[in-house]
Amino acid sequence: QVQLVESGGGLVQAGGSLRLSCAASGRTFEAMGWVRQAPGKGREVVAAISWSGGATSASDSVKGRFTISRDNAKNTAYLQMSSLKPEDTAVYYCAARRVVDSLGSLNYDYWGQGTQVTVSS
Repeated sequence: QVQLVESGGGLVQAGGSLRLSCAASGRTFEAMGWVRQAPGKGREVVAAISWSGGATSASDSVKGRFTISRDNAKNTAYLQMSSLKPEDTAVYYCAARRVVDSLGSLNYDYWGQGTQVTVSS
């Protein structure tokens, strides 16, 4: 069965760093991404990456601070987060899809359970 498992979330001070990991199993994916949802907010695509890694995207709010990468040999995606701000506090979900689509699209086929990231002032 397909499974996406996130890890690496936690509590961090503003200005600190965290690295999220998403271990996928069951199949491979054309695109993998990270989507976050803050309390009372809709889901926002934070960053996404193509199979080759040659195409990436990031939301304007995290550009220059977050970096997405993937290791296809391990079927794992990563999100390196630095210079964290309190407004980055959210549940972060790993997501994946098999078909080609805009990297900013929420059209993902599979979702992880989410990992909480909390940034304190």
